Amino acid sequence: MKRFIGFIKKEFYHIFRDKRSLFILFGMPIAQILLFGFAITNEINNVDIAILDHSKDASTQEIINKISASKYFTIEQFITREADIEDAFKKGKIKAVLNFEKDFSKNLIKEQRATLQIISDATDPNTANTITNYISSILKNYEQSKNRSIELDYQVIPETRMVYNPELKSVFTFVPGVMTIILMLVSAMMTSISITREKELGTMEILLVSPIKPFQVIIGKVVPYIFLSVINAIVIVILSIFIFKMPVQGSLFLLGAESVLFIIASLALGILISTISETQQTAMMISLMGLMLPVILLSGFIFPISSMPEPLQVISHIIPAKWFIVIIKGIMLKGVDISFLWKESVILIGMTILFIGLSIKKYKIRLE
Repeated sequence: MKRFIGFIKKEFYHIFRDKRSLFILFGMPIAQILLFGFAITNEINNVDIAILDHSKDASTQEIINKISASKYFTIEQFITREADIEDAFKKGKIKAVLNFEKDFSKNLIKEQRATLQIISDATDPNTANTITNYISSILKNYEQSKNRSIELDYQVIPETRMVYNPELKSVFTFVPGVMTIILMLVSAMMTSISITREKELGTMEILLVSPIKPFQVIIGKVVPYIFLSVINAIVIVILSIFIFKMPVQGSLFLLGAESVLFIIASLALGILISTISETQQTAMMISLMGLMLPVILLSGFIFPISSMPEPLQVISHIIPAKWFIVIIKGIMLKGVDISFLWKESVILIGMTILFIGLSIKKYKIRLE
């Protein structure tokens, strides 16, 4: 046990001596959570639009004022001819053009209908769709304000209620996903170079001739990073709560325990990569390229898994991040307890045991 503790101390000393490793371990996660938390959003604000008003009457002016008063849009310019619409889009600043028909107010009063064309720049389909929905919502509000005196015999009035994220803040979606990606990539990347570093520096011979057994080497490599990654997780949660106002509806203790479980699983995966790689560069490439794309694309972080083809849905089951995103959203947003998350927890425990077992099996006790 003394030898094992000494080995762990050696790992701590080595980590603290390596300034680059410390920067990757602590600097990158803080920078990424701040960058992603502020930059990644599916909301729109202050989008520049243009107006082509053929009517120029009281109704069109009222609608324009409503749109301009919202936080979502800024009226960048007024266009006088339809031929200028394409030029406005080509300049790249305008994202949408509102084209009011001629005699808009007259048609609205006489025929109870008038046409407003919404022309959106669909080079970014999601943004174009969001802009259209926001403008349609403002027009619907205007329509309702004008029709208050009109009563129909039968009315079906939908009433919408959003649970867990009533304000539809995109940061509530992205912070759990970014937290998962950061913990997995940083943990796996740091441990993936630990054994390959020994090989490149020529210190693997010392480990091979030492009385330390393979499982002690594997566990000894993981233990220091557990403590350091837990500090990372605490910093990320604090930033999420105090900067992005991310709620934690469930138990902080359960959130901490599940985070430690996921960290250990990620570290064990990194050690497995380390045992099968010959150089630090190879280990880094596998941990970054081999994990980043599957984690982002197949974990449900950005794209819903249910919308994917069935083969990809099956592959997503072997991505640890998928199960942790379910856990962290359940605890932070829904406030559920372990009785709802036991299946995901058992899967992460099984993956951790599998990764550690394969690492011990792949650990070579002889130089080649």
